[in-house]
Amino acid sequence: MNFIRIPVKRASSLATATCVLVFTASAETPETARQIAAGRMPERWVYESPYSVTDSVSSMWWKSFNDPVLDSLIATGRANNYDIAAAIKRMAVAKAQTGIARAGYYPTAGISAGWTKERASGMTTSHTAPATSDSYFNIGADVSWEIDVFGKVRAGVNEKKASWRASRAEYEGVMLSVSAEIATTYIDYRVAQTQLAIAKSHSESQLKIVKIAEARHETGLASALDVAQARTVYSSTLSTIPPLESQIHTLRNSLALLLAEYASELPASLDSAQVLPFCPAVPAAGVPGDLMRRRPDIIAAEQNLAAAAAALGLAKKEFLPTLSIRGNIGTASHRADNLFSKESLTYSIEPTLSWTLFSGFSRKYAVAEARAQMEELIASYHSTVQTAVSEVDNAIYSYARSLETITALEEALAQSHRAYTKAVDLYKSGNSGFTNVADAQMSYLTYSNQLIAAKGTAITSLITLYKALGGGTDTAGTPVSYYE
Repeated sequence: MNFIRIPVKRASSLATATCVLVFTASAETPETARQIAAGRMPERWVYESPYSVTDSVSSMWWKSFNDPVLDSLIATGRANNYDIAAAIKRMAVAKAQTGIARAGYYPTAGISAGWTKERASGMTTSHTAPATSDSYFNIGADVSWEIDVFGKVRAGVNEKKASWRASRAEYEGVMLSVSAEIATTYIDYRVAQTQLAIAKSHSESQLKIVKIAEARHETGLASALDVAQARTVYSSTLSTIPPLESQIHTLRNSLALLLAEYASELPASLDSAQVLPFCPAVPAAGVPGDLMRRRPDIIAAEQNLAAAAAALGLAKKEFLPTLSIRGNIGTASHRADNLFSKESLTYSIEPTLSWTLFSGFSRKYAVAEARAQMEELIASYHSTVQTAVSEVDNAIYSYARSLETITALEEALAQSHRAYTKAVDLYKSGNSGFTNVADAQMSYLTYSNQLIAAKGTAITSLITLYKALGGGTDTAGTPVSYYE
């Protein structure tokens, strides 16, 4: 029995640089930042493992099952799934919004050209004068620039960048979720196929027992009760086949939906049953501080919180003045051929410092709103961390117990097979009644199905664990992260 002791990093484990620096920059209380960094993680997490452990998890965790069909399905799903496609578009929108915010760093420039004709009335208060008319040509360029002296533009850019990082994490979360759903559905499909094969195999052997009972009845060595019991067991097994076929059909359509294909387009390798994938050693090193740090939902929670902190800083900066520079240069003349002469040159420069002193308390309430939204996300962040710890712990425990279940069921299946064989031999020799055979048949079929179901549960528990750990590390063993 191995005891795995897993340390948890404190302030550096979950919300280190991002949240702490954001709150410092936003002049929020250090205590709030420390609370976020702590993340309510347990100081030490100990659990028992009856199996060996590995030091890291590959980001392509499904390849540890050594199933080429599963590899192909996940590759297709990650390329075609519509939820993933929508997440990519949301990420593109967030990136474009970041570009819009960055545009505030630069001046706005424009050019104009035109011709103007004016006529002035000759009427005055004292006498009537001839009306006058005039016309002139003009060409000019206008430039305006809001100088980011107080960091208003910078705060807006930081908010959009954090939102973009959150969208990237959400995209990775969708990728991970879709991959896990495909793998789980595929395992359920293989379990149903195997159980269908078991039902058909047992029904064939039970039919042989029916014929033996009928032959013994015809020769007077057995009663009609034996035949009825034999046929009951046989019919009962046959009754399990249609539901399994229906389940396989439904799971096949579920796979097609996840792959954004029609069921008829799925690979032919899915048509025939095959042995369930082998359960690799459970990955445990670094849980939860290191492995859970890369969970997309935790990254997204951190970045959404960073965006809220930046939004709060931006709301506060609305109380500060704005410095802008406006300028234009151009030329104007009554004659087009004189537009570019020295005498026609015009220009102006207008530095302006504007400061809104009162706006009906709208800025005050905007700050209050931003602070409330940030505090809401703080609570959401803590909830996300706590949920992550619970999910990983449940997945590891479930996987460990499912392996123990498999060990017990393998022994039970072996014993039930011996009992079935012995009961049939005794019945053939006339040393035992058919009731023992019927009981042994049902017990053997039950344990066969339970063992396959337990193996499927173990694999899906491991898939859940991979998902709970955030997907895995890259080939260098570095946690997958999407910060820039």
